[in-house]
Amino acid sequence: MKKIYKLLFWCCLLSLPASALQAQSLSAKKKNKKEPLVFIDTDYGQIVLLLYDLTPKHKENFLKLAKEGFYDGLLFHRVIEQFVIQGGDPNSRNALAGQPLGSGDVGYRIDAEFDPRLYHKRGAVGAARDDNPEKASSGCQFYIVQGKKMTEEQIAAISKRTGVQFTAEQIETYKTVGGIPHLDQNYTVFGEVIAGMDVVDKIAAVETDSNDRPKQDVRMRMQVKEMSRKKIEQRFGYRFPDYL
Repeated sequence: MKKIYKLLFWCCLLSLPASALQAQSLSAKKKNKKEPLVFIDTDYGQIVLLLYDLTPKHKENFLKLAKEGFYDGLLFHRVIEQFVIQGGDPNSRNALAGQPLGSGDVGYRIDAEFDPRLYHKRGAVGAARDDNPEKASSGCQFYIVQGKKMTEEQIAAISKRTGVQFTAEQIETYKTVGGIPHLDQNYTVFGEVIAGMDVVDKIAAVETDSNDRPKQDVRMRMQVKEMSRKKIEQRFGYRFPDYL
């Protein structure tokens, strides 16, 4: 009987089209693929970031700086509730209380990497930048989107003003989850929060001065740890979209 079952199994397997077998093989490879996650520790808790392969220049640069310890001890120096929490200014490491921040950098920019599938939903990680025609990113400053929920009318008005066409899925996300749609295709989105949005919300709610700097310093430390996609899904409940 066991031989019959084995024979039936192999017959069924052989009857599958080559494309189906190939798809299964690719799916298995994706599940086992290792992803470098960035763990940001703060006094308010831990935030976990997943960075996108679709933005390789930003991903490589951010991981390099994080592994080198560049971000350790820096501040979230710009905090605006229902908008973003921003950090990565090297001048913030030893900044005096009340000192204006946001102009520090590493001496280079990163070419913009826009992809219409990557957008400023709640939890998106984006690259800050100065006003330059190429929309090139800062080499070190980044932000995490808190954002707010938008109405369909608001989203339509933003689309008309910016020329960005939102998909049905993106519109639904902006309506039900929230985000900052007017930044799409204007600032590079290169990752997202997969755990710790409650921590982002706590930081976004702190008291700030007239320059949007928290009155009580919010410092960060970063670690990079590799984890398989399968384990990421199991541990954090994250589901990788097809395009990733």
